[in-house]
Amino acid sequence: MLKENLLSEIITIVHECGEIILSATDIDRRIHQKEGNGNFVTDYDSRVQAALKARLLALVPEAVFMGEEDEMDHTDISRGYAFIVDPIDGTANFIRGFDASCISVALTENGSPILGVVYDPYRRETYYAERGKGAYRNGERIHASERTLEEGVILFGVAPYHKDLMKKSFEVAYRYVSRGEDLRRSGSAAIDLCMVASGRAEFFFELVLSPWDYAAGALLVEEAGGFTGDLEGRPLTYDRKQTVTARAPRVELLDLS
Repeated sequence: MLKENLLSEIITIVHECGEIILSATDIDRRIHQKEGNGNFVTDYDSRVQAALKARLLALVPEAVFMGEEDEMDHTDISRGYAFIVDPIDGTANFIRGFDASCISVALTENGSPILGVVYDPYRRETYYAERGKGAYRNGERIHASERTLEEGVILFGVAPYHKDLMKKSFEVAYRYVSRGEDLRRSGSAAIDLCMVASGRAEFFFELVLSPWDYAAGALLVEEAGGFTGDLEGRPLTYDRKQTVTARAPRVELLDLS
């Protein structure tokens, strides 16, 4: 049985971990290369994840933990509770002082998100949702846009760790933006998903994302009245890497064949 005030306690933890990000100094000397092109981790990623892991599991001791910096791709989240966490989504932005990074925390039950929190410490924006209870930003209910694709802003990621997908990423982006109004790229999938959930953009895609990149954000989009899935509209799963899309309700997926 989960605690009644679990969401508020998770938000408090995430806010406190956000202060670690804001107080970061000497970042350039705390960078380590991971597998994949441009795939870095900083000491701050590891520090934030360690704090989240200890404190979240104290709230739900029966949960398992899937975090980006553990690289536990085979964590079984199919039964019971699991936290799926990205301590700093947008690490490349963080390293460069681009100020477009966030903390993403999802709690799943039997493989499906039931709670999600995304905190952008630079904007002091906290997005959160519980399954069946709507999506919120800083206490205000948010809704996906009512605009069509033709009126829409398109967001996308280029799957930077997979150079073989770079050309296809831009081809898909071109197909959508040629029908839409404009194009944006933030470098943080979790932030982009929040933009779709809050009606600031109408469509997002990335050809390869890990569950910690999208688990919380996908729940936010769905609770805000939007839709998620892969490029063909198949439902998302949360136990493996995959293509992810999010869209406002009046935006239809294009036939890319």
